[in-house]
Amino acid sequence: MFHMKHIYTLLEQSKEELNIYIDILKKWQKAVNLIAPSTLSDIWNRHIVDSAQLYPLISDNAKVLCDMGSGAGFPGIVLSILNKKNVGHLKQIILIESDMKKCLFLKEVVRELSLPVEILNTRIENIQHQKVDILTARALSSLQNLLVLGKNLIDSQTICLFLKGENVDEEIQKCTINCQIEKIKSITNSNSSILKVTEVLYD
Repeated sequence: MFHMKHIYTLLEQSKEELNIYIDILKKWQKAVNLIAPSTLSDIWNRHIVDSAQLYPLISDNAKVLCDMGSGAGFPGIVLSILNKKNVGHLKQIILIESDMKKCLFLKEVVRELSLPVEILNTRIENIQHQKVDILTARALSSLQNLLVLGKNLIDSQTICLFLKGENVDEEIQKCTINCQIEKIKSITNSNSSILKVTEVLYD
């Protein structure tokens, strides 16, 4: 399956930092609902690997990545850890999260792991014209809504990487925004996909 070997090599290199991240998450989960309790026993596959599969899709010339609705840090924190350990090309990683408690959690992870990450405690639509190279989102909203929410972050060169579930085909059909969409099969769930969205043009 595509780029799987590369992903697991990266994960192995970053295992120490990722395990620290998981430990912090489990500690905070007792007070803040960061992930579905049913997924706590399988954080590695359900959340870490699922997020990590985006990393090989990030182009070498990408410098700025923004993660919308970061929540518990999937995929933004995972991608930041992989980028740091791999001495990646990303120079700036921005996490947007409107929930203050989740932002406090993200800040603790960033501080503990010394990650070069900026956390914005605001709503996505409040961001004013900050174009990024890579825009990510996971379990946040429909394709149409993601492109609407991200309008001030997206230009014609931005690559959007959205982790989607089983309703992906319906979301693609309902999307009215002019763009190119590539559907890539998820390596963690046969019913899930990655949408690589490029050449986004707004009316």
